[in-house]
Amino acid sequence: MRLKSTLCACLLAVSLCAGAQTTVSIAPDAASKEDVRKLFDVMASRDQMRQIMQQVFAQMQNMNREQLKKRHPDVTDADLARLDRQSEDLLKNFPLDEMLSDMIPVYQRHFTKPDIDALITFYSSATGQKFLHEMPAVTSETMRAVYPRIQAEVDAALKRAEEKGDSTQK
Repeated sequence: MRLKSTLCACLLAVSLCAGAQTTVSIAPDAASKEDVRKLFDVMASRDQMRQIMQQVFAQMQNMNREQLKKRHPDVTDADLARLDRQSEDLLKNFPLDEMLSDMIPVYQRHFTKPDIDALITFYSSATGQKFLHEMPAVTSETMRAVYPRIQAEVDAALKRAEEKGDSTQK
């Protein structure tokens, strides 16, 4: 159940971001769509997004399975397998290319053509390529490092909400 909620939250966040992007005005000195696409290619943005999403979903899936088992000991292996399949289907059918296209006007709003050219130069360099190569692992390790803190805060907030609800019913 929690995995489904987490997946829904992720999709909502992505859709809100995508919705916001449709109203972006482009700066007069903005890079062209082709310039931004070249940056995305140099950055291997599609592959990076795919890798990060796979890692984040895998970590969330594992952590949520543990939490689900703790809170609902009667959850069956069949239930967990069904949730796993739903997650895999979601990832497999995620519209990465469309998301990248949606991002172009945002980059055009925030970066000039010289900015994009400089980013292309940086990400084409050995250091830029190393940065791109290491980011999925850094993101994965970061998620593992901060998840316990996030989970503790969420649990504390839920407990406070339950206690507040109990006190208002008396």
